[in-house]
Amino acid sequence: MTHSDATVNVDPAEIEKFQAIASRWWDPHSEFKPLHDINPLRVDYIERQAGGLKDKTVVDIGCGGGLLSEAMAARGARVTGIDLAEASLDVARMHLHESGLEVDYRHVSAEAFADEQAEAFEVVTCLEMLEHVPNPASIVEAAARLLKPGGTLVLSTLNRHPKAFALAIVGAEYLLGMLPRGTHEYARFIKPSELARYARRAGLQVTDVSGMSYNPLTRQYRLGQDVDVNYLMSCTTP
Repeated sequence: MTHSDATVNVDPAEIEKFQAIASRWWDPHSEFKPLHDINPLRVDYIERQAGGLKDKTVVDIGCGGGLLSEAMAARGARVTGIDLAEASLDVARMHLHESGLEVDYRHVSAEAFADEQAEAFEVVTCLEMLEHVPNPASIVEAAARLLKPGGTLVLSTLNRHPKAFALAIVGAEYLLGMLPRGTHEYARFIKPSELARYARRAGLQVTDVSGMSYNPLTRQYRLGQDVDVNYLMSCTTP
């Protein structure tokens, strides 16, 4: 079911960007390599914050090609993945034939889905997407509406901090070539204080903020206190 109206919170240029590279979502050596590398960390974090994923109802907002959606399904969650990039969803659906997992993929905006499925999910995730939409606060508000009382929302994005500009844009896009140039716009990065404000405004309580840092020498990611570049935020409905 497709919802489209003039108020959909989407940047067509961003959708186009992901449509163009959709076929490479599941190639661990493609421009999606960083997402493949951080996926186990992200799923562990979500599982911890949600008090387990087994048999939980989960919606993954901005699911793309399904990397996170499938990883959560593999841990026993009942996952719905939503996105507005049709090509990415096609790839996500195709990959289910390989993995044998079950995920319900839907072409719908977070806001429209929240109108349809209010308070239907125990866990909502929205990772590495908020920095790609015109109105991130609207996504957070939709995520809050999708949550059952006592549910868990996990968000992740990039901090608008000089270090993030140096590492995520100059380093990752221009020097190391880990991401295509133009993947990120610094002005769209979101400070943790701003994201926490969006969450509180949506009636959520922030329960954790953790940073994700990358060591280019060991090529490893880890969670910690450093939120200068990438960070994860967990919230709950009181």
